[in-house]
Parts: sequence; structure tokens; C-alpha cells
Amino acid sequence: MTDARPETGPPDGPVHDRGSGPGADGAAAPQKDHGRAGRDLKAAITSGVVLLGAIAASLAFWKPAFMLIVVIAVVVAIWELRQGLLAKDIDLPEQPLMLGGAVMVVVAYLYGSDALVTATAVTALAVMLWLLRRGIDGYVKTATASVFTLVYVPFLGSFVALLLSEGGRDGGGLDNDGVQGILTFILVTIASDIGGYIAGVLFGKHPMAPVISPKKSWEGFAGSLVATVAMGWLLVVLLLEGDWWVGLCLGLIAVVMATLGDLCESVMKRDLGIKDMSQVIPGHGGLMDRLDSLLATIAPIWLLLHYLVFT
Repeated sequence: MTDARPETGPPDGPVHDRGSGPGADGAAAPQKDHGRAGRDLKAAITSGVVLLGAIAASLAFWKPAFMLIVVIAVVVAIWELRQGLLAKDIDLPEQPLMLGGAVMVVVAYLYGSDALVTATAVTALAVMLWLLRRGIDGYVKTATASVFTLVYVPFLGSFVALLLSEGGRDGGGLDNDGVQGILTFILVTIASDIGGYIAGVLFGKHPMAPVISPKKSWEGFAGSLVATVAMGWLLVVLLLEGDWWVGLCLGLIAVVMATLGDLCESVMKRDLGIKDMSQVIPGHGGLMDRLDSLLATIAPIWLLLHYLVFT
């Protein structure tokens, strides 16, 4: 959930942007004031439209093409996490993590959840073996961070592949169960983000977690709750033709998990001392700054839709 309200004070600990450009190595360059919104809305909207357009096109014509987008996202997210963890002198072995993560996504799409568990275990072992080449010093720290990254990004991201595989692995269009599931997953998470953002900008006064995320307010959470439950109910009833109570459950689960996912990533960034994971998406920051809520919501949404709607 993205919530915006005026900063109530300095952040807890140093927060800085590691981006390149003027001021990166010397005095910090002045930051452009984007007002209460807290970001460049024009760039953010443009980037969002381009990303959503690519997703919509892949789902409309041939849904395996969407798997390519998921694999690219996993690889970029692993790269971002490695860049962030370097601030704590943790150097992730990105080659086996990227290769293993891509394999996990593909295996999940082609062979299902059992194969995903096996691929995850094999990749974790392969990464730990890869790290033996670096010697003893720092092995436990790096191996722990690597397995965390493996679970956080490619394992959770592979649930997108599981959801997309509903209704067969070929084809596309709105009449396909997998496409409908992905649209539901994306739209309820976007509803949480937009509802929280608007309510936070207009009404945000009471911080939810001031130490972790000073801009996040309880008013913003209320906006997320209303928007997400409404979106979940509408999509499950009208698009998926499921029971109304499943839609309400979907919305409640999504808003709670999206909020927790956003807070967890905020904690990570504060611990690492960075503002954004990167600047690969204009107006949004890093890819992980957009994926935090999506990664947190996908597993429970797949579980609910798989057993209560598609079965």
C-alpha cells in the first residue's frame, strides 16, 4: 500500500538514495519538491500505463508471454536486492539466484506447486554450494541473505505462474481462468495502493507506523480497506462468477497482506539506509518498490482462488 501524508519528522536512521548523477559523490543535489504526493506523478502515471499496457497485451493474446515479463521482473528484483544489501557488505551470488529464480518460475507454470517446492530446495542447495567457493568468512551471513532473497522474490513470484496456469497453459483473453485470476490479483492490489494513496493525501493525520514509514496513516489504511474489499467483491462476483463472500475475503486478505508487504520493505530500506531500491521505473523508484505489495498478496490470493473459485 502506498500512502502519502506530510512527513512528521526525520526518519529513524540515515536514509539516502544511492543513485548516480550530480551530487552522488559530493554534496547532495537538491530534490525536486513534488508536494503532498511525494513523487513525480506525471512520470509515475506514464510508467504505470506502459507497464500495465505490456501486461494487458501479453495476457490478451498469448499468456505464456506474460511469463517472460515475470521472469524479467524476478531477475531485476534480485539485482536490486543485491545492490541494496551491498550497503551492509552482503554480496549475493546473483548468477545462481537469477538462473534458479527463472527456472522456478517456469517450473511452477509448467508442472505446478509440487515441482516449485522441489525447484526451490534444489536452488537453495545450489546457492549454498556456490558460496563455498568464497571461503569461510561471511558464509553464514551471505547464505542466509541468499535463501531469504530466494524465498522473497522468485518463490513468491512463482505463485503468479501458478495462478496464470489455471485454465491451461496456452491461449489468452478474458475467457481464460488464469488470465482472469491474474487480472483479479493485480487489480485488487492496485486498488489497495490507490485507495491508500488518495485517502492518505486527503485525510492522513494519524501515523500507522511512524518509525517505519512516517507517511503511512490509519486514514490511508481505511481507504485501502474500502477500495480493496469493493474491488475484490466486484471482480469475484462479476468476472470470476464466484460467491460474494469469497470476494469479501479476497479483499480483506489482500489489503492486510499488501500493507504488511509494504511495511516489511520499508523496514528493509531503513535498515539498509536507502530511500529506493533503485531508479529503474521513473516516478516509482525501484521495481521492488512496486512489487512489495504484489509479492505479499499473491500466495494467499492463489490459494483462495484455486480452491474456492477455480476448483
